Amino acid sequence: MNWRKSLFIAAAMFATTHTFAQDNLINALKNNVSDKSKDGFVFTQLINLGNTSIKDQGSSGTCWSYSGNSFLESEMIRQGKQPVEISQIYTAYYTYLEKAKTYVRLHGDQAQGEGGQLHDVLTIFRKYGAVPREVYTGLREGQTRNNFSEMSTLIQGMNENIVKSKKLTPTWQKAITGVMDSYLGVPPQSFPYKGKTYTPRTWADQVVGINPDDYVGISSFKEHTYYKPFVLLIQDNWSFESFYNVKMNDLTSIIDNALQNGYTVAWASDVSEKYFSWKNGVAFVPEKDMDMMSKEELGDLFNGPKAEAKITEDQRQAAYDDYSTTDDHGMHIVGMVKDQNGKEYYIVKNSWGESNDYKGYLYVTKEYVRYKTISILLHKDGIQKEIKSKLGI
Repeated sequence: MNWRKSLFIAAAMFATTHTFAQDNLINALKNNVSDKSKDGFVFTQLINLGNTSIKDQGSSGTCWSYSGNSFLESEMIRQGKQPVEISQIYTAYYTYLEKAKTYVRLHGDQAQGEGGQLHDVLTIFRKYGAVPREVYTGLREGQTRNNFSEMSTLIQGMNENIVKSKKLTPTWQKAITGVMDSYLGVPPQSFPYKGKTYTPRTWADQVVGINPDDYVGISSFKEHTYYKPFVLLIQDNWSFESFYNVKMNDLTSIIDNALQNGYTVAWASDVSEKYFSWKNGVAFVPEKDMDMMSKEELGDLFNGPKAEAKITEDQRQAAYDDYSTTDDHGMHIVGMVKDQNGKEYYIVKNSWGESNDYKGYLYVTKEYVRYKTISILLHKDGIQKEIKSKLGI
């Protein structure tokens, strides 16, 4: 196939129609702000586990890679290793290649885009290894932040044209990698690191040194049998991965147990809610319906602790079924605090830079996590024995 011709066809077809969900998501949250939020909260730290520096994913839908690799970096810290910074873009590169293979094998009957799932980090680690961030940033000359908009437009158009072919050539994958090589650079096959030469495989095994089989994905939906695996039906679960299904309250009890025993947790959640404030770094579930709030109540929404609704499993399932809960964003839970009233919140590490009130971190209530979690990923030993037994782990 003539991939250069396909590239230009794709550009013409999709340059004006492709939407970039990550930037749209951040922009949609700009009005979720109260003027004096930070003055209204007094947080006392309860648990704060080791994690690496805050990153900025730029204009790329790679939160799953940033949060998933941040999670692996914390796993290294937990194991007593010298922490490293893993290349998020290396993970994304090979995820997009694998995603394209699945798209073609399904004859185009699958969602595209830049999104992924937390477990994709482990999938790529297992198959392709990993490299240091300093070795492969995906930034071209003059760039300081990743911007995948043009690249993803071209890849989407090419994939759609590839599946329309009556007969595939054996080189179609080179067309996809050719575009990514142009925008992100060619991933290294070997590189120097601290006086030694590594390949992505040897660096992943010898330096990072985690076992992907030690990690499990967990979700909670009443529709499915509890304590059994099920395939999570979200668009970015392109590999049709299974998750263990637990009861809603188990989500937070598992996270609590993990944090108390030194394990951080990768977290995929809905953040497109009016009661999620990125700027103020706070998320909770208001007791009062926001449509019933006065202008004054809305303006005061994030100015200190507020009473919360008590969510049921039926409400959680209904929110997923009616699209109120969507698969928006991946983050990293690294600790716990309590406010001046004694309510506990999770410390959540984000990948949108340090532009908010807490320099890139958020404080999220347990009720919000119970309501809006899509899935969590953690080391199996971070799960309490009684739940592991129910799951057969």
